[in-house]
Amino acid sequence: MSSALLAAAMLAGCAAEASGPPVLNFYTPADGATQYAAAAEDCSAAAGGRYSIVQQTLPKSADDQRLQLARRLVAGDSAVDIVAIDVTWTAEFAEAGWIKEFPADQAAKVRDGTLKAAYETGTYQGALWAAPLNTNTQILWYRKDLSPTPPATWDEMIKASTDLAARGLPSYIEVQGAQYEGLTVWFNTLLTSAGGQIVAENGDVLVDKGDAAEQALSIMQRVAAAPGADPSISVAKENDGRLAMEAGTAAFQVNYPFVYASIHTPPPDGGGGGTFIDEQGRPTGTDTGRRVIDEFAWAPYPSVEPGKPASVTIGGLNLGVSTTSLHPDLAFEAIQCLRNRDNQLRNAVEGGVPPTLEALYSDPAFQAEYPAWEAIKSSLDNASVRPKTPAYQSISIVISDLLNPPAQINPDTAVPILADQIGQATRSEGLVP
Repeated sequence: MSSALLAAAMLAGCAAEASGPPVLNFYTPADGATQYAAAAEDCSAAAGGRYSIVQQTLPKSADDQRLQLARRLVAGDSAVDIVAIDVTWTAEFAEAGWIKEFPADQAAKVRDGTLKAAYETGTYQGALWAAPLNTNTQILWYRKDLSPTPPATWDEMIKASTDLAARGLPSYIEVQGAQYEGLTVWFNTLLTSAGGQIVAENGDVLVDKGDAAEQALSIMQRVAAAPGADPSISVAKENDGRLAMEAGTAAFQVNYPFVYASIHTPPPDGGGGGTFIDEQGRPTGTDTGRRVIDEFAWAPYPSVEPGKPASVTIGGLNLGVSTTSLHPDLAFEAIQCLRNRDNQLRNAVEGGVPPTLEALYSDPAFQAEYPAWEAIKSSLDNASVRPKTPAYQSISIVISDLLNPPAQINPDTAVPILADQIGQATRSEGLVP
């Protein structure tokens, strides 16, 4: 944003203040903007004229959202009051002094009834800096005709995939193997599921402690190099996994709940039930009366260690109060409304993002929209969060660079290299790829 446009925005905010009750600007991503605008309208009405909330749309790309918010906050833009930030930005925004710490009474209200892991995404150094609005987690989506019993572990899934390939049947395990954040999330999930951790909040590197990292890297390499592996795994992202399942080439995918809505949505917006499949389960261009959707099922995310639930890395969106806001007390109050039961239910049903309020998971309206809600809730109950460090963006880039392509990972040699480069990233040393 140019300095002229930024100045204009700041002046517009001041003008609004002078003409009536305070106006709180609520900056959100483009995805879900309709639901966030509706929440702003409802909460403005609930304020009874003491203030109003105006939803402002940020760019679609997460990187562009972060950049625009950073520029505004560094410039001291008083027209920024409430910011919707990715869960990975909490430590960075707090450390930079861009968002305010929640007062104890407000933090207590947020904690009450919020899923534990979701609450943790908004904390840094023992304090709450951002209130969870919605969350996200992965589960296993699979073809029940190809695997009547869903694999409980990664070892079982790799074996099932190999056996399917040997029989000439769809066998792909779809994961996020491209060089981007999704690859870091996959690694972090496997690592924490094996009992490991990338870094501590104080910056200490922990990835090379114990054998958890080697276990995680071994799984990644075997998934990518197995006889039944998707040959495009090194460039695969979430949407690629969805498309492979709908096309009938994937037997398994670890992915977010959006894939359920997609396969049930007619083209061009969705997969329309997926391709036709023959009696053996192979994709075919012939109308057999049987589609992928007829065999589409879900189960808990595969474990690393038998009998121990996976620790899936969660995502989501949190709400913070800008340190440049002229009305922080009102902004904290407004956040309680913006993330209340009705607004989170609307975000879930209309926007496809799971709520952070535990009580909603027993709500019939939510359960009807999310038939896989039990697997989703179980995943959230055992979830892990991404490293709480201001250097997270650099750490993620380093990890995704070192582990791509996953088929070429050498678990015996990669761990010390990872530890060294992650250490450099936390100290702002070396070059980020």
